[in-house]
Amino acid sequence: MAKRGIKALVGISYKPRVSKGILLNSLIRCADNSGARVLRVIGVIGAKTRLRRIPSAGVGDMIVVSVREGTPEVRKQIFRAVIVRQRKPYRRIDGTWIQFEDNAAVITNEFGEPKGSEIRGPIAKEAAERWPKIATIATLIV
Repeated sequence: MAKRGIKALVGISYKPRVSKGILLNSLIRCADNSGARVLRVIGVIGAKTRLRRIPSAGVGDMIVVSVREGTPEVRKQIFRAVIVRQRKPYRRIDGTWIQFEDNAAVITNEFGEPKGSEIRGPIAKEAAERWPKIATIATLIV
C-alpha cells in the first residue's frame, strides 16, 4: 500500500516534489564544460503559476537561461538547462534533508542531452533519475 502523497512511478516523467529554490533572474553556476560560467534564469519550462507570481524551479527542473559570463562564443546566448544543485534544503521521501553549497545547472538541448562532455561537482539524485543522459556523464551523484 502506497503512502499518501507518493505518486506511482511512471518512467522518466515521474518527478518527486522538491522545494523550489531558484527564482527568475537568479544567477547560477554552470556545472559543465560547455564554455559558460555564470547563467541567469529567464524562464522555467512547464511552470504553471498564478497571475503575477514569480515562477520558481527546483532540482531536476528544466529552465531557460542566458549566459552572463563565459567564452565569447556562448556569451549573450539563450539555452535550456537542467538544475542539478540548489542551496535551499529539500526533503527526500526517506526523510533525509539535502542541501548543496551552491546553485548549479547543466546546459542541455530541449531533449535533455547535455552540451558539454563532463560535469564538475556532485549532482542530485533527483536530477540524475529524471535526465539519464546527464547521469551518464556525472562524476558524483548524491
